[in-house]
Amino acid sequence: MNKLGVKKFKLGILISSILIILSNIAVNAQVSMPSLNISMSSANSPQEFSKGLQILIWMTVLTLAPSIFVMATAFIRIVIVLSLTRQAMGTASLPPSQVIVGLAMILTFFVMAPTFNEINTQSFQPYMNNKITQQVALKKGLEPLRKFMFKQTDESDLALFVQLSKIKKPRVTADIPTYVLLPSFIISELKTAFKIGFMIFIPFLIIDIVVSSILVSMGMLFLPPVMISMPFKIILFVLIDGWHLIAQSLIMGFR
Repeated sequence: MNKLGVKKFKLGILISSILIILSNIAVNAQVSMPSLNISMSSANSPQEFSKGLQILIWMTVLTLAPSIFVMATAFIRIVIVLSLTRQAMGTASLPPSQVIVGLAMILTFFVMAPTFNEINTQSFQPYMNNKITQQVALKKGLEPLRKFMFKQTDESDLALFVQLSKIKKPRVTADIPTYVLLPSFIISELKTAFKIGFMIFIPFLIIDIVVSSILVSMGMLFLPPVMISMPFKIILFVLIDGWHLIAQSLIMGFR
């Protein structure tokens, strides 16, 4: 071994020793990790109890936020129509459910953008700037959402739940509680979504009937009609730009 090789060998040993020492120090060192403690203790004043109760209420609201987003917005109608469209085409898993739900959420944000902006302007920003109280912020935040739900709720559904709740006959929309409006809105959205789904099913159903009739007339009784009709339904849907038409009809239906 020449002198250059000996120097490289010694340098390698030195670097390896340094790395071993540093790794031992890192292993033996105590790393401080932050801890989060949530506990209940006695309040020293009514103000402390009120703050703790407010935190508990806000945590409950955040837990129910996904359900509120699903049930009080345009998401119900959009996701049902998209799911029925996939079923009408005969593609059981295409587009995947993740794509259907993701597209429904994006379209929901697009439809609800004016309502969310109004809530942010009238309720959230004034509350964050300490211009209004929490009770006023909640009241003002519900007003745009109630306005949206009233526009999409059928009067017969609203009358049904007003009757079932046994409240005094309201004279104006402000007299209708939110707990009465919400189920009325959900039922109306389900009804509207299935009406749209029925209209979407008709052209695909005609294709299935035509293909089945042709196969029966040709004596191909054991050939599944779905196997032949599905490519024709996909081609028809692509030629008419189906996703464009469905998205346009859904958005215009809310406006």
